[in-house]
Amino acid sequence: MKNLLKLFYFSTITLLFINCSKEYQLPENLVVHDFVWKGLNAYYLHQDQIADLSDRRFNSDQQLNAYLSGFTDYNTLFSSLLLNTDTKSKLVEDLTNLDMDIPRSAFVNGMEFGIIAQPNTTTNTVIGYITHILPNSNAATKNLKRGEFFNAVNNIILTEDNYFDLLINGDTSYTLNMVEFDGTTVTPNAKTVALEKENYDYDTTFLEKTFSIGSNNIGYLMYNNNLSKLSINNLNNTFLSFKNQNINELVLDLRYNISGGSFAKNITNLATIITGQFTDEIFIKEEWNSKAQPWFLENQPDSLITKFPAKLNTTTDFNSLNLTDIYIILNGNNFSGSSAIELLINSLNPYINVHIIGTNTSGNNTGSITLYNSQDYDIELKNETHTVALQPVVLSFYNKDDQTYNEGFTPTIATCPNEDILNLGVIGERSEPILDKVLEYISTGNLGTNVTCNPNNFMYLFNSLDLQREFDNGVFIKQDLPNTY
Repeated sequence: MKNLLKLFYFSTITLLFINCSKEYQLPENLVVHDFVWKGLNAYYLHQDQIADLSDRRFNSDQQLNAYLSGFTDYNTLFSSLLLNTDTKSKLVEDLTNLDMDIPRSAFVNGMEFGIIAQPNTTTNTVIGYITHILPNSNAATKNLKRGEFFNAVNNIILTEDNYFDLLINGDTSYTLNMVEFDGTTVTPNAKTVALEKENYDYDTTFLEKTFSIGSNNIGYLMYNNNLSKLSINNLNNTFLSFKNQNINELVLDLRYNISGGSFAKNITNLATIITGQFTDEIFIKEEWNSKAQPWFLENQPDSLITKFPAKLNTTTDFNSLNLTDIYIILNGNNFSGSSAIELLINSLNPYINVHIIGTNTSGNNTGSITLYNSQDYDIELKNETHTVALQPVVLSFYNKDDQTYNEGFTPTIATCPNEDILNLGVIGERSEPILDKVLEYISTGNLGTNVTCNPNNFMYLFNSLDLQREFDNGVFIKQDLPNTY
């Protein structure tokens, strides 16, 4: 957003305050209130559905300020101006904490796990099961593996009342008491494992390998990190390895992915690494609200379109695979796919075959932008009397063929909401049921048979990934906005 246009925003804004005096001084206690209302009035995607955001709601600054004065704080005002169903638009108190484009880190021991209620008992005891171990973590140095079970910490039996405090909120170090579990009976064994939490930087790639099946050279990538700029740059290096191995099919496993949102540019770069043969073709189209869209179409129509780029940056080429098919695994721990992955799927659909493995996705087809309190809502020349920023939903995403995805996506291969904890297999091996099913589909076209989900009727209570995953605050774009003064 730059001060590139010295003009009023929309004609309706001009009409709205046509009777206002240029000498009118905004009361200091309403500076943020005024910013909240005007920012949402100009760009909120659902502005035309909110009566108090109507351009004809107020005839003067004085009337607007009288209305704003009725709210004791700007957070209440902000919430009142959103659709009841809007869970993505945010008011940020401290704009210095807005860096979304950094790799993920956490204070963990590296063991990711789930908790189920222990079956066939009248007590409220629970059982833990290991889903995976983070590479280069404390747990990775211990004798632990996917599919093992535990039922106590420091010899204290885990219950529905204490497991969270012992495993998450408790000491930074603890000892697991391991057990055998066959779906019915819990049998203690003598194995104990000491774990310690530490500062951990998530690796860009969890696992990469290849499978040669017939004429197919299949790349498998389990990706657990976020979709920041640095992560995408690192993925470009990973794809160089695939490219050198002449990969012609790709399985992108996101079942343990911890990302919620991203910048649209990062998703576009990821799509270009996957493909590469569509340079300068349309990847994303944007549809703003009924006020902003006409203005953009008239003044800067190119800003409403994102195309496949030619280079990752000015000095770096894409290590593109030129694929015609991609297989995206979203299954696991009820993960239905983040808004960033849905944008990737929708935007790739006109160009290549996107095969989804998992459950129905959510339909997060909107995009957001960060607004600062300045003439063109850019961070430059922002009001220095406060640190508030707005991140409203401002647009809907469409692909080249004008298709969107507000109803989500139906999977090509439907899988259970939770994995079979009695048959987890080894990640990256054909003993792992979901990967095996995908590889069978790639090599034979056979979708397989539907499996019975949760035949043991386990009560799934918790998964540690729920704490690692970012809240899905959507996909963000960067856009030049007009000067409103």
